[in-house]
Amino acid sequence: MHRVQLHYTLSRDAGDSLIRNPLPEMLQAVAEQGSISGAARALGLSYRHVWGALKRWEDQLGGELVTWGKGQSAQLSEFGTKLLWAERQAQARLAPQIAALHADLERAFAVAFDADAHVLTLYASHDDALVALRAHAATQADAGALHLDIRFTGSVDAIRALNEGRCTLAGFHTVDQPAADSVAARSYKPLLQPGLHKIIGFAQRTQGLIVAPGNPLGLQSLADVVRTGARFINRPLGSGTRVLLDDLLAQAGVDAQAIPGYTRNEPSHTAIAQAVAAGAADVGMGIEVVARTRGLDFVPLVQERYHLACLKASLDQPATLALRRLLQTPEWRAHMQALPGYTPLHCGEVLAMSTVLPWWQFASKKRASQPRKQP
Repeated sequence: MHRVQLHYTLSRDAGDSLIRNPLPEMLQAVAEQGSISGAARALGLSYRHVWGALKRWEDQLGGELVTWGKGQSAQLSEFGTKLLWAERQAQARLAPQIAALHADLERAFAVAFDADAHVLTLYASHDDALVALRAHAATQADAGALHLDIRFTGSVDAIRALNEGRCTLAGFHTVDQPAADSVAARSYKPLLQPGLHKIIGFAQRTQGLIVAPGNPLGLQSLADVVRTGARFINRPLGSGTRVLLDDLLAQAGVDAQAIPGYTRNEPSHTAIAQAVAAGAADVGMGIEVVARTRGLDFVPLVQERYHLACLKASLDQPATLALRRLLQTPEWRAHMQALPGYTPLHCGEVLAMSTVLPWWQFASKKRASQPRKQP
């Protein structure tokens, strides 16, 4: 079976919306002109080029393309005729999709040639406010277009991607003032370094139990999940919500292995809500907005802060500055405030890491390192 490969060309010249291949164009020219020389003139090519190209295609495709008898004009073979027919059929059927693809490619590359446009790559723990921010940023062309390239992954993997240079910002979340011996501290402290990273404020959001409408099992806590034997659905290792859950279990004195379904996981808050809505699980941990938008009930457990981390070196780069300005606009703050379970919190502000993540005690370390004065 012969396979089709698609290519596109970047050019200053105006193009059309068709995907072109030189073989059907040559076959069409031969059919119309009745000779190889006539086809070459019509295409603005040499006779030798057209003849050689047709012979190469015959070898590659395994069939004769052009036939002619003594004293007769050149004609397409049955195989050549069918190839030309297939091209016409494909172009006719796919013309709307090809035109849309052409337009999408041109729009995407227009950003690269727009000096006032910025693209910011963000790896982040799943968050509906970031989805809304991406859409909101796309409508703010008057202030300089900002295109957010968001890849949702676990909080731990997001910060690793930042450290490996695969993104400019990393989104992760913790409770306010996480303890130095918490799972959050053990997970994030090795990945974030004072003087290297900066924290940009984003939001406060509510996490809790996503349950069926009416909360039929009457769940109000993680202890209730164990007591009732409710089927739980978890988030994967490395996700911020898994880190948060393990901290909450430790604080409540609940053994994780006592939760039915603790080892089952779904990749996002949305997938957790879908599992509950479909009856595949009784309860899962997630953000309020995904429960509300799917008509499910929600039991709030904790308020947490969603942070955006970046390298200090990128803090004042044009794309990061554009995002910080956008986050501080009244329009965006009002937009976030309308999302269930969200409140703007130091949105767009650069925050001291020792305040946000208090296990870093920079001032204390500095004082401890200073030699004592002799009396």
